[in-house]
Amino acid sequence: MDTILILIHVEKDAAPAKSALEELGAAKDIAEACGATLAVGLVGEALQGAANHIAECGASRFLGVEGAEFRQSRYGSDIAAAEAICRATNPTFVIAPATSRWNRVVAGLAHRLGGRADTHVTDLVAGKGGVTISRWYYRQRMEAVLHRTQRPWVIALEAGCHAPWKGGAGTAKIEPVAATVPETAKRTTVTGVKAPSSGQQTIRPDAELLFVAGAGWTKKQSDGQTHAPEAENLIRGFLQFTNASLGSSKSLVDLSKDGQAVLTLMTHLNQIGQTGSTPRHLKGLSTCCHGEEPHAVGWRFITERRAVNLDPNCGWARGKADVLYVADAFDVMRKVNALLAAKQA
Repeated sequence: MDTILILIHVEKDAAPAKSALEELGAAKDIAEACGATLAVGLVGEALQGAANHIAECGASRFLGVEGAEFRQSRYGSDIAAAEAICRATNPTFVIAPATSRWNRVVAGLAHRLGGRADTHVTDLVAGKGGVTISRWYYRQRMEAVLHRTQRPWVIALEAGCHAPWKGGAGTAKIEPVAATVPETAKRTTVTGVKAPSSGQQTIRPDAELLFVAGAGWTKKQSDGQTHAPEAENLIRGFLQFTNASLGSSKSLVDLSKDGQAVLTLMTHLNQIGQTGSTPRHLKGLSTCCHGEEPHAVGWRFITERRAVNLDPNCGWARGKADVLYVADAFDVMRKVNALLAAKQA
């Protein structure tokens, strides 16, 4: 009988992250379809709280590598912990959330186990031909469905691609697993974390809404003048009211090279599209973007797409948006922000 092992990093707040719950939901579906057993492997400084949170998930075993040296993100200790859990379970499939921490480990883990690894996986399906995965190639223009015969198959599942597991908490019995971390694997240490305050943070992967701004925000308006400061205030106000995530077209973040007015809250990290990120928010609102293919490809996984643009013939009007509002984005966002302010008053 096949064994499906899921790997979860336990952060300091003890509760598994949303991406880990999505991974658990996908693994349970595959296990039920294949008649496989499910095992959970946890890595972190303290594990019992996280294990109790998912105690009713139906896993036959909970295994844990626990200790202070596994709290920080570090390749040497992370791969030692993952390998020790895999040796203890002899899994057919190993599924991990595609976080930065696991993505850098899965290839080395598969090599140590004599298996194969795939990252950036967007779908897991179990059918008559066995388990298959889906992922995108050529800047997300082509989707491939892959099947492998090598085992174990180590899979890193992208966030937002599966419904998270929902179930009751309980008391899980964790089997302790010993992982040896040599001194040569402890050379990397995390000395601190620098992050923007909640009011400054603009990239929010777990937000329900993605707000994307295009270069039109910095162009001359109907009065023949640019209004970049007002544009930034409108966008920042909307983000504060809604806790939305902020995206940008490439043309907007590239404006600084041309010496034009820019929005200071934008960086290339906010870029959405063929040369940027591909977010997976439930809803997306595009403003002052033309919706052309290089940019719209980044919206592939957005469930509901809406756009605001003065051009009724822009790319969004050609089947790329569910709803197109032909209007001035400044006027629309002024009104939206006023309504949101009144609602919260």
